[in-house]
Amino acid sequence: MEQWKQYKLGELITLNSGGTPDKSNKSYWGGDIPWISAKFMYDDYLYSSELKISQEGLDNGSRLAPKGSILLLTRGSGLFNHIPVCYVMKDLAYNQDVKCIESNNKELVSTKFLFYWLMGNKNSIGAILETTGIGAGKIDTNRLKDIRISLPPKEYQQALIGFAESIMHKIELNRRINDNLEQQAQALFKAWFVDFEPFKDGKFVESELGMIPEGCRVGKAEDFYNINIGKTPPRKEQIWFSSNSSDYTWVSISDLGSCGRFVFTSSEFLTHEAIKRHNIILVPKDTILLSFKLTIGRVGIAGTELTTNEAIARFITSDENREYTYFLLKGYNYEKLGSTSSIATAVNSKIIKAMVVLMPDKEILKAFSSLTKPYFDQILRNEQESIRLTILRDTLLPKLMSGELKINATEVL
Repeated sequence: MEQWKQYKLGELITLNSGGTPDKSNKSYWGGDIPWISAKFMYDDYLYSSELKISQEGLDNGSRLAPKGSILLLTRGSGLFNHIPVCYVMKDLAYNQDVKCIESNNKELVSTKFLFYWLMGNKNSIGAILETTGIGAGKIDTNRLKDIRISLPPKEYQQALIGFAESIMHKIELNRRINDNLEQQAQALFKAWFVDFEPFKDGKFVESELGMIPEGCRVGKAEDFYNINIGKTPPRKEQIWFSSNSSDYTWVSISDLGSCGRFVFTSSEFLTHEAIKRHNIILVPKDTILLSFKLTIGRVGIAGTELTTNEAIARFITSDENREYTYFLLKGYNYEKLGSTSSIATAVNSKIIKAMVVLMPDKEILKAFSSLTKPYFDQILRNEQESIRLTILRDTLLPKLMSGELKINATEVL
């Protein structure tokens, strides 16, 4: 530790704020530049975003974070539960609630090392959280710059980066494998239930959705599924929210974005007392979760018994139609449902339950599940491994970055 030198974080970084182009100006939006806000900061590595702006929008209200920089969320209601720190893998724009951080002295410390240091010191960042007038969390940038950081020699920095990246790369590899597995299973779904390839030699009948194989039905989603909606207990009862493992996972739309295909955990939890007092409905493992407010069409699979907020519809499925329902909802054209809000994209639960869907008969569903379930079983194993690796990373990084644990102490792992 005698070779480690202490600095204020502000002595080592440049820090810039982003911005939001005027949303009423259509020429600023729909371009090819990914634009990041809090709800898109759910991955450790950032490649893109669901929202994109044009070059004109960038020039008139936003700022570019270059590849190899860091994005840190400094304002938002979710900060009290999770502090997003992301490494930028491709040039992208970002809003005013996000700060772009880079090393101002690459000879002394790399931006990559600062990324892992920030990931390993979220408790220190959380200690300076303030509350805005509307109850959101806020990280004061002056206080952020005053946080003390101990820098090891450059060679040891590289060793720490190597250890962290060995974990991160495995997590990233699992993500890419899972993307590929899902694409293969999705291709089967398209062949079976869009192109109807296995049924081309059979009889077809007219339906609301056009010609469909005999034996399939068309109706409202509620005709085929038990669909219920989540609930948010009063926020003034914050004492009921905790992170204890004995409490119930309470899923929000942002959790659907960050958890992969299977949802095991979340940024907030509800106690047993809250569940009982507010008549919160728990849904079983393998329930398909669909967001239908603000961000419509995020889909996940409950990896355990859990509950959700009121922006998520829960489709309770049987064993043979889990995979079918996942792809049915993932590929649904939600634009045709319209919007019930003038200020945000949203539909209501009545519209969700009335969605017109195709439902194959039980034997077809069983046959399709037998083909696609192995893909999802492997996806599940990969996601469970990534969760274990994330816990390992988050446990060891703070100790490694402080010097409490030496890098050679991890060689047995």
